[in-house]
Amino acid sequence: MIRLFVGLRPPAPIRAKLLGLMGGIPGARWQDDDQLHITLRFIGDVDERAAEDAALALSGVHWPALELTLEGVGAFEKRGRVNAVWAGVRPKEPLAALHRKIDQALVRAGQPPEGRAYLPHITLARMNSPTEVVERFVEAHGGLASTPFTLDHFFLFESSLGHEGARYDAVARYPLNG
Repeated sequence: MIRLFVGLRPPAPIRAKLLGLMGGIPGARWQDDDQLHITLRFIGDVDERAAEDAALALSGVHWPALELTLEGVGAFEKRGRVNAVWAGVRPKEPLAALHRKIDQALVRAGQPPEGRAYLPHITLARMNSPTEVVERFVEAHGGLASTPFTLDHFFLFESSLGHEGARYDAVARYPLNG
């Protein structure tokens, strides 16, 4: 089985800015440069045939390049515990519309539709930390902002889980020019 997702890769200066924020939450598993991305659609574990079908379906997605900015930080909770800290990305609507278009293409290729609400973000750390420590981090970095950056392609990534966390390898690249 192959674990796949579709995502965008911020440019190096934006990733450097995010890497500079990291720290100050004991026990957090901070993302490294190669892990920083904006997920457009999680696919999950599929066999080789389904992976090929997904890759082909994504080649039919036409969308214009995106101009984005970083905006703020936040946290996701699960069962009352913070499990991730993220950086926000704006504007949300063009990303949400691209997410829907990619979801439709993947559904036509035989994947189940996305069942979760879409919130564009870049995960900075994964954890199971006390809420008050994370709240201090969010408060300290709530004003995160960046100059606009343009993304002119998206990727199909393979995610491999290992002892040191996940490794993401781009297996296909698709232009955003349509």
